[in-house]
Amino acid sequence: MKLVSWNVNGLRACVNKGFKEYFQEVNADIFCVQETKLQAGQIDLDLGGEYRSYWNYAVKKGYSGTAVFTKAEPLSVRYGMETDEEPEGRIITLEFESFYFVTVYTPNAKRDLARLAERLVWEDRFRGYLQQLDAIKPVIACGDLNVAHQEIDIKNAKSNRGNSGFTDEEREKMTRLLEAGFLDTFRHLYPDRKDAYTWWSNMPKIRERNVGWRIDYFIASARLAPQIVDARIDAHVLGSDHCPVVLEIDLP
Repeated sequence: MKLVSWNVNGLRACVNKGFKEYFQEVNADIFCVQETKLQAGQIDLDLGGEYRSYWNYAVKKGYSGTAVFTKAEPLSVRYGMETDEEPEGRIITLEFESFYFVTVYTPNAKRDLARLAERLVWEDRFRGYLQQLDAIKPVIACGDLNVAHQEIDIKNAKSNRGNSGFTDEEREKMTRLLEAGFLDTFRHLYPDRKDAYTWWSNMPKIRERNVGWRIDYFIASARLAPQIVDARIDAHVLGSDHCPVVLEIDLP
């Protein structure tokens, strides 16, 4: 099974920058996107009849939003965590026979860290939510988690320490999530791989020089480790300030 996650930073813009071509080329079983930045009816996206589409729109126009495109029909779909509601459109959960699939766009703490306290509360809620699901069946959660977990996951660790996405608090929450029975699939397979990033600033030459952050992940229940085939970063794919991440896993 091939799973793909991509923060498209505005799906309407990304469609004009090669989204459909990559979508067709990668031929994923499940393909999810974050930061769709649109409302219902604002895009006519024909991805082929074999895919079912599920959208979670933010109440605020042009902001946040997630979507999942899947070949297999899920047993159930949930939008949000505790209730079937998420005003910023950040979470979609699909239940399948042997696992839960969750796509998430984690709130950014903001450059001045004005949203850090709220972000840390979110992290606790999200960890608890995944643990609840994991108690029923294994979980695969993916998306833009807005944190570079380890120093190896960011080009300039020393100068960025304390900045949004690389605060000690955010990194500790990621550590706690992994300690709660989950694994970072990419680091599970490639613990020492350097210069592997998924997001780059739009400043000139930054992406060309690969001055990036790895903030997009596939997180899986630890008991799925033997079934992981590969995890990769498609850094060559343009169209957004993020690139797609891919997980291949042996699931029925």
